[in-house]
Amino acid sequence: MRIAFFSPLPPAKSGIADYSAALLQEMKRMADVTEFSARRGDYDPSQFDIALYQIGNNIHHDFCYDAALRHPGVAVIHEANLHHLIAEMTIKRGDWDAYMAEVKWNGSAADLEYATHRVRTLQAGPQYETVPMLRRLLGCARGAIVHSNCVAAELRKNGFAGPIARIPHGAWIPAADRMGWRTRLGLDESTPLIGIFGFLKPYKRIAESLRAFRRLLRVEPGVKMILVGEAHPELRLDAIIRSLGISDSVRTLGFTPIEDFAGYIAASDIVLNLRFPTVGENSGTLMRCLGLGKAVLVSDVGSFSELPDDICLKVPVDSTEEDLLFEYLSTLVSRPDLRLELGERAQRWVELECNWSSVAERYVAFLEAVVNGRDLDSASSGESLPTNDRFPRGAREQALAPEEIVENEHPPIEPEYIHSWAAEPEARKYVETHSTRLAKTLEITPAGGPDDRILEMGAYLQITPALHTRLGYGEVRACYYGQLGTVEHRRVQSVSGEEFECDVELFDAEKDRFPYDDEYFSTVLCCELIEHLFNDPMHMISEVNRILQPGGYFVLTTPNIVSLRAISAILQGYHPGFFPAYIKPSESGFVDARHNREYTPREMKFLFHDAGFETVSVETGAFRDEPKPEHEWVLHLLEKYRLPQDLRGDGIYAVGRKTGPVRVRYPAWLYN
Repeated sequence: MRIAFFSPLPPAKSGIADYSAALLQEMKRMADVTEFSARRGDYDPSQFDIALYQIGNNIHHDFCYDAALRHPGVAVIHEANLHHLIAEMTIKRGDWDAYMAEVKWNGSAADLEYATHRVRTLQAGPQYETVPMLRRLLGCARGAIVHSNCVAAELRKNGFAGPIARIPHGAWIPAADRMGWRTRLGLDESTPLIGIFGFLKPYKRIAESLRAFRRLLRVEPGVKMILVGEAHPELRLDAIIRSLGISDSVRTLGFTPIEDFAGYIAASDIVLNLRFPTVGENSGTLMRCLGLGKAVLVSDVGSFSELPDDICLKVPVDSTEEDLLFEYLSTLVSRPDLRLELGERAQRWVELECNWSSVAERYVAFLEAVVNGRDLDSASSGESLPTNDRFPRGAREQALAPEEIVENEHPPIEPEYIHSWAAEPEARKYVETHSTRLAKTLEITPAGGPDDRILEMGAYLQITPALHTRLGYGEVRACYYGQLGTVEHRRVQSVSGEEFECDVELFDAEKDRFPYDDEYFSTVLCCELIEHLFNDPMHMISEVNRILQPGGYFVLTTPNIVSLRAISAILQGYHPGFFPAYIKPSESGFVDARHNREYTPREMKFLFHDAGFETVSVETGAFRDEPKPEHEWVLHLLEKYRLPQDLRGDGIYAVGRKTGPVRVRYPAWLYN
């Protein structure tokens, strides 16, 4: 599908510009998308299946609005009011006749009378709040995308009868060093910090927030506040702060680049994202705060009322607003455990519901529905379309009814069964040392069926038999490093006499094309292999993607470079790697591959995303069965500095599901 994408893009000072840049990156992997970020004369609608217009309520979007009227497509309505945009396109350009025509189109006779005798004579300002100026755009649109039900309702109220998709606002989950940014602010790890971010306008309840903060200082004198963003000319921010006598505890930082902006959010413990009145707009700033795992207070109005109750605190905009702000802030400041828990739930919700890949898939699905004239009834209900199912279910899932599909569930495999396949003394010793890891690997591997095929990479054949005998895969294959084209047929026998045999293909996983057909396997295991790769791990991951069926599983296990053990080692002056040693050659001269790079759990998520997988699970746990020192003191250190304490086990156990082709062949986080 060919999509023309109209939107301002960075460096335009527009939240929608940042939104569109992130969305475009994902949509381009799913469809043929051409962006138009300024007024151009070379747009030929016959070259595209559909046009998508990002419509915001400021002059940055004038070219999008004009194009949407000339060439009807799907309009993304970020807020249910375009009066400021229309006023800038007409009044500020001296075109009063065009402005009056818009008021007549959108308002009542009384609204037109007011505009004629009050607004045009400059006795009063435009009726921004009561005349939303939506009807001309909606009259042309083939469909609409919104972020909330309240905006969808406003579109219906303004006469739009076409299809509407409610698609969540995408969320950024930036990496930022909390303590680094707190050091820049001159704060230690324990000082409570409250932040307000974005364009500082009066309707964002700035004065109310500052008054509640003054009350908070009386009971929590050490608390601090930062305000990050350009102040509106009508908001005399410095004067308000001085008049409240809180200058020593509040800093205004003005407009900052996005990297600094995200850093200051990371430094904060609590974020206020309030606004009233509202026209249903969402907030990119809010999504960044939730993505960074912050405890957030929002106004209980518009789209913010629709947020899950367990990821933020909602403040009514009535006579109780200031009192409730004070109570919420006082509770969160005095109970860091509560604010951390609230932030963790927010971050989990954002990762699941608002990731850009999922948002882009919903966009593409809705645009395809509009182009093909299908699913319009469900789309027009105001509910979001389901994630675009670009791939059929695998053989195992196709054999089951939806209610019978239980991910990863199969009977537990007892360690004794794994031990029974280690007949040789050296093999027994290895299995005894790695028994917990091997059992955990089988536990997270999805069960298969007679028609499913599974590949174990780097196989020593300790758990390989169980893939058939206990997990049910009809065909089990194995591979190992060696000369491409070589196939070794291996047969093993358990201590109880049970036999298992399979082919083991040899090749170089970093260089060779794997000797398997496209989409051949239901599941691929890559256990204790990626950390050994020297040159090009994404070649291996790309090949895994190629040979996996759509919807197939990728099971990956590897040591955790940010485990408690690793942190303890580096703080005491030792190497953090699980196995950093060089390997002495054997008598034959053969040298096993040493560990070249160890990974973090977060990097597993990056790896899955860039390689065209969705993350099913990432967890950590025991890795080798041997005595371990106590690391409780490391946990205390992490807690003191508000650093993540989860995913600190010695080994990483990750499962991904193929959702599409490789997104990024050479991701910047992995390749220089």
